[in-house]
Parts: sequence; C-alpha cells; structure tokens
Amino acid sequence: MDPRPTRPGNSKSSRTNLWLGGLTVGFLGLAGLFLAGTRSPRPARADIPPVDKKFLETTPWRQTYADLVKAKEDLSDYDCYGCHEKNKPPPIRFDDKGKIIIPKEHANIVMGHGSHDRNDLCYNCHNEQNLETLQVRDGRQVKFDNIPLLCGSCHGPTLRDWDAGAHGRTSGFWDRKLGEAQRLSCANCHNPHSPRIPPREPAPGPHTLHETTPPAQPGH
Repeated sequence: MDPRPTRPGNSKSSRTNLWLGGLTVGFLGLAGLFLAGTRSPRPARADIPPVDKKFLETTPWRQTYADLVKAKEDLSDYDCYGCHEKNKPPPIRFDDKGKIIIPKEHANIVMGHGSHDRNDLCYNCHNEQNLETLQVRDGRQVKFDNIPLLCGSCHGPTLRDWDAGAHGRTSGFWDRKLGEAQRLSCANCHNPHSPRIPPREPAPGPHTLHETTPPAQPGH
C-alpha cells in the first residue's frame, strides 16, 4: 500500500483534462472538415442575363406641347384656327345615347376622361372662345404649356403631390443647393383625353444571393 496520502481533487482535475482534450480533438476534426469542404470544387453559377433595356428607359412615352416647342418640332396640330373660324366656337354633337361624336378630322382622339363619360366634353378643358388656350374650372385661360395648372383645377390632391415632388417622376437633385430637379408634366404620362395609363409589364425582381432550386413540377 502506498503510504503517500491522496490529494483531494486529483480525480476531478483528470476528468477536466479529459473533457478539454476531447473538445480540442472535436474542434480539430470540424476544422479539418471545413477545410476539406472549401477545397472541393464549387458548382458553376448560372450566368445572370442583364435586365432588358426597356426597364431602364427614362424617356417619357409622351411629348407635351412644351417639349415640342423646345425641340422646334412641327406645331401645326395646335393651329386650331387653321381649320376653325375665329370667334365662332365649333359645335359639339352627341349621339342618341348622349355620347360625344368625334369629328372625322379628330378621329385619332379617343375620349375616356372620367368615370361614366362624365368629363367627355371638349369645353371642360378647351376654351371655346379661344381655341389656342385652355380654361380651368374658374374660367381662367391657360396656355398649352401649363398643363399642371389645368389638371390641378380638378385634381387638387394630385397637384399638391406634384408640387411636393411625390408625383411626376422627379429626377435630378432633391437638394436644390446641388442642382435642379426635373419633374414630368401631366401630359408626359397621361393622355389628356384618356388619362388612364395603359398597364405595363412590371420589371423583374432582384436575383437572390444564393443559388435556389426551382420547385419540382407535379408529375416529375
């Protein structure tokens, strides 16, 4: 028998050393697996096609009178008195259902302003006393290059948003100290006679950062 006394705690210390040794071996094994995985060849990522240029186009799809003047385009379509007689408002005719009859000279115009054809009347916007101007609801005359004032006489909340820059696709600088901001006019997006914007194909969503496998189709 060993006459030397046994120190209390030696067995506990041994168990602790065994645990630490086991954890060390485990972490070394995980590190080895991680390094082995990083050395394995990764599958080639599929090429991401570029976004169609039509979704990046910022040119307005309609030109206003002001745009035509600035570009020195032909303005003969706005020469109302080239055909109409001055000081004699053109008569407006309606069919048996009360819908306005578009003269053949303006057959390209499709009337559709307002629900239930309630605003399909030329003189709601055009000044019958001076066809070269427009008129707001209170009777003031407006030139063709000041469309927002005309539209805003009926669409007040939208005009407020346009003035604040929340409507009309503002571009340029929000901080006016850095540069000017450009806003589209109403007629750059809306046809005055049929203001509803036709539906357009939405732009594609962003690509994910990780490869995804499309779900299996039924029957496959």
